[in-house]
Amino acid sequence: MSAAMTALYDTIGIDYAQLRKPDPRIARQIHAALGDASTILNVGAGSGSYEPQGRALTAIEPSAEMIAQRPDTGAIAIQGSAESLPFADKSFDASMAVLTIHHWNDQAKGCAEMRRVTRGPIVFLTFDAGHKDFWLFDYFPALLTLDEAAMPPMERYADWLGKVIIDPVPIPYDCTDGFLAAYWRRPAAYLDERVRRAMSSFWKIGDVSEGLARLKADLEDGTWDGRFGHLMKMDALDCGYRLVRTV
Repeated sequence: MSAAMTALYDTIGIDYAQLRKPDPRIARQIHAALGDASTILNVGAGSGSYEPQGRALTAIEPSAEMIAQRPDTGAIAIQGSAESLPFADKSFDASMAVLTIHHWNDQAKGCAEMRRVTRGPIVFLTFDAGHKDFWLFDYFPALLTLDEAAMPPMERYADWLGKVIIDPVPIPYDCTDGFLAAYWRRPAAYLDERVRRAMSSFWKIGDVSEGLARLKADLEDGTWDGRFGHLMKMDALDCGYRLVRTV
């Protein structure tokens, strides 16, 4: 992660843990992919979301503010980056990286480092920038451009890690983790500055006043409901999030 992104998360991190509470349904999918690993490394660990309990967990995170928000779970937390993991070869049974690879300076090197220090499965929760069917992009097209530039194409994971399985991660309508697509069935939430504060994408694209004004107007006059109201009948939606796991 660059110095600029570390500084950004030092700012976002002020209220991050309250707004980004791990969703148990997404957690189950991640934990199943980790299997029965006893020792786990969490890379770009943030405040500790989705770390399984009852395991020997080591977290590495560049932002001191994010580390400070970690709950006291007994995990070892180290300030550092994915591209230079301070561990010996094959130190961990499994490793994980949750919604973080788009912040890395060198994604190939970060993946190589995870492969080096991991004996077993490597698990990523990430976003497929090739998935463009999400209504939020209609109001904030810069989000799509941002993802296309920052998110590695899905085929890169196999290039970097070897054979992988990629599964969709449907986002529940009442998702408790406030990442970018968490409020797909609660559109008014995006008008709340506090909600947007926990989404790094909104910080990166800068001025969002035009999109916010259009979204507010469309919600008030029924335009949003006319275009996207069918989503209100759905319990979960594929918003482009993917679970990548090595085999």
